[in-house]
Amino acid sequence: MDIQLSAVPLEMPDGVNVIVGQAHFIKTVEDLHEALAGAGPQLRFGVSFCEASGKCLIRRSGNDPDLVALATRNAEAIGAGHVFVAYLRGGFPIAVLGAVKQVPEVCTVFAATANPLEVLVAETDLGRAVIGVVDGLPPAGIETDADEADRKHLLRELGYKL
Repeated sequence: MDIQLSAVPLEMPDGVNVIVGQAHFIKTVEDLHEALAGAGPQLRFGVSFCEASGKCLIRRSGNDPDLVALATRNAEAIGAGHVFVAYLRGGFPIAVLGAVKQVPEVCTVFAATANPLEVLVAETDLGRAVIGVVDGLPPAGIETDADEADRKHLLRELGYKL
């Protein structure tokens, strides 16, 4: 059996974050919509889900038509069954990731990021599968004491630590 590997770069416009994962049922798109909408009225989002049986459609939902279109284009580019793509604006993945992981259909989350992102896809005669992601850039060095102090200051300034 032949396997073709490719890296699918996702569109990452300024000011957006993306969550990419795998789920298992047609109601995934509606349950993800509810989980994201529950994060607060300020969060704008679009989510798409690649159905892996039946009509095999890319299901889509959201409260921002541009983000729905963005999620749909990128889900189509990945083209792997049961994969979902959710783009966020006006909030960060850390605020919704717990709710996303609690959606009963969600099997795994591959990435939650604002970094440049490539989805690694394997293709066989049956179809396509996500085998991982490349999230951001490689390390540029090792944290110094000053870098550690800056990190701790930033986390407290943002309200993530006391």
